[in-house]
Amino acid sequence: MKTVLLENNEKDITIAAELIRNGEVVGVPTETVYGLCADARNESAVKAVFEAKGRPADNPLIVHLAEFSQAELYTSYIPELAYRLAEKFCPGALTMVLPKNNRIPMITSGGLDTVGIRVPSHPVMHRVIELSGCPVAAPSANISGLPSPTCAEHVMQDMNGRISAVINGGNSKYGVESTVISFDNENTVRILRPGAVTKEMLAQICGNVIIDPAILSELAENAVASSPGMKYKHYSPKADVIMIESSLQDFIEYVDQNNSDNTYSLIFDGDEDNFPCRYLTYGADSSQQAHMIFRRLRELDDMGAEKVYVRAPSKTGVGLAVYNRLIRAAGFEVIKL
Repeated sequence: MKTVLLENNEKDITIAAELIRNGEVVGVPTETVYGLCADARNESAVKAVFEAKGRPADNPLIVHLAEFSQAELYTSYIPELAYRLAEKFCPGALTMVLPKNNRIPMITSGGLDTVGIRVPSHPVMHRVIELSGCPVAAPSANISGLPSPTCAEHVMQDMNGRISAVINGGNSKYGVESTVISFDNENTVRILRPGAVTKEMLAQICGNVIIDPAILSELAENAVASSPGMKYKHYSPKADVIMIESSLQDFIEYVDQNNSDNTYSLIFDGDEDNFPCRYLTYGADSSQQAHMIFRRLRELDDMGAEKVYVRAPSKTGVGLAVYNRLIRAAGFEVIKL
């Protein structure tokens, strides 16, 4: 098929909404990353999303709504804590995993009896949902396993000819996917995938916030993934990514000793003075690193990188989200010096 590039205006947004309503798949900007949008109730449309991405069928999709109150239409139970979190973080980069009802088909939830619910804050995505009148399933708009797209150009690189249209909404604000949480009890949430809504922010509302072990380590082979981004190798360029936890000096010495043709490094802004090998920087702090990481990983592919040594980010705040994406891009290959 021919993929049409639409602009960020009411006419083109209306076209995109109509395509989704009619069972088509459209790339749409959100504040996190670009999403592949389809009617979450339409099994054939959702199947087309999985096919376009090459996504495993047991990797659940997040359902995006215009208002959190609409979650009552698609879930069987919403804890009181979820409403308190919605008051603080919706619309925004928070996804809550809740028991689903039969309005959401099993193909959308990856065979689970739960569904991730999010209310996006990006005005284009929000308007698309409103005009379509649909709950919108929207995983990241990339080939499964590759770095997520943070601009329309990235979506077109991966999806041209696979989906009906892409809306050009500029660069994503955060650059990493939403924080996904589940509810352990009435006061405790479990972070299944970290994002821009951090553990520290959630702790302001919740009595207890647990970091799921799968965020920093590989999920057991037969374990069920209750959130996107938990089970498979994700976010990875074609190059072999190796993350290194060390001081800057130890990082420089290790990379210099193991440098070869088509080897690059990803380092922090400010690390580049007298750096002995080819490199790109990906930000001076966690927020900048979140915004830049997927763009840099795609640039490394464009440059022909075969091996990439990455200086590990912080594990606090949004840094945990960056670390989580990088450890999965690296296939959990981490060197600690």
